[in-house]
Amino acid sequence: MAQDKTILVIGTYDTKSDELEYLTNAIVGQGGKVLTMDVSVLGDPPTPTDVSKHAVAEAAGASIQDAIDAGDENVAMQIMARGSAALCQKLQAEGRIDGMIAMGGSMGTDLALDCARALPLGVPKYIISTIAFSPLIPADRLATDIQMILWAGGLYGLNSVCKASLSQAAGAVLGAARAAVLPDEKRPMVGMTSLGSTCLKYMKVLKPALEERGFEVAIFHATGMGGMAFENLAREGKFACVMDFAPQEMGNDLMGSSVSSGPDRLRGAATSGTPAMIAPGCVDLVDFPGWQPFPDQFNDRSFHAHNRLLSSATLNADERRLVARELAARAAENSAPTHIISPIQGIEEWDKPGEPAHEPDNHAAFVAELAKAVSAPVGFTEIDCHINDALFCETVLSIFDQWLADGTVANPKG
Repeated sequence: MAQDKTILVIGTYDTKSDELEYLTNAIVGQGGKVLTMDVSVLGDPPTPTDVSKHAVAEAAGASIQDAIDAGDENVAMQIMARGSAALCQKLQAEGRIDGMIAMGGSMGTDLALDCARALPLGVPKYIISTIAFSPLIPADRLATDIQMILWAGGLYGLNSVCKASLSQAAGAVLGAARAAVLPDEKRPMVGMTSLGSTCLKYMKVLKPALEERGFEVAIFHATGMGGMAFENLAREGKFACVMDFAPQEMGNDLMGSSVSSGPDRLRGAATSGTPAMIAPGCVDLVDFPGWQPFPDQFNDRSFHAHNRLLSSATLNADERRLVARELAARAAENSAPTHIISPIQGIEEWDKPGEPAHEPDNHAAFVAELAKAVSAPVGFTEIDCHINDALFCETVLSIFDQWLADGTVANPKG
């Protein structure tokens, strides 16, 4: 097989040279090419790497001696993280690498997460980590399309257990680089959030309607990781328009839930100046892992067990008012046109009469607080319907068509 793809291999070559050499040989043995990057600080690799630790430190505006003089391994590795992330971005932009793979324990993983975030969507990015899938890794540190594999038995030295992880990872990153199809940016994209179609139904109507107008539509599952990916792309300016209609991950974060996209949910569009429509889908709920008990403060609430992985409890009136104020405040951060749509009859399927989350007084408190909290230049439309009614979609498309007409959103059909 032709040596058609080049993988950047990142690690501390002073202490992990045997493991990194095994990984490199596994990639080369399958016909791939390798570019090696050393991110160690104190020691030197047995053989030179393609990108030295000195080059990495220099890319961070520092030197290896600066890292050593810091006298703190955390500070030192943050210097190396900045440099290696900058070099990852540069190497990919120059067409010198087609993917990256890094290995490490908690320290190496911390650095590798920055490297992965530096690469665009569609470029394979793999991390072999002793803490893969661990709660030590917050959602907002993860690149949009990152892949991880647990480095079982890999804390120190080669063995048959860790070789199983390394060989799989080598095949995965090289195979991904060969198969990867980068996003097609010929058509402008609308980024939308939602949940399963039994809870929020608007995407079934809006997706084909927006496609008829010449847009590609990407819908993100707002259960923590999906919102994180959505915000990453919004922050990078990948969307022509944001339709954030399921922002309850923001409420999850405010309520202390681990089903969160981090503290910057609803802020990606503001960073890039992207026009945004917002609706409060499911913000009456707080989500928790279904396999954990609810925190004591939510034990007296109505709840919905979605499956064994995810359960939701209702918020009380004061909590909903807090969410309403924060939603309005974050919308106001966007300098681009931003419009909030508030369906006063309900915001998710389970809050309808007869359903477990039907709490009309609490919802009324949210509706009133949101109306009070929103101020110009943020647009605001209250509609007398449920979010799953046809009127909601009609309102969204009416605002969107006006934005097309006035140039707020560029019309792909001219």
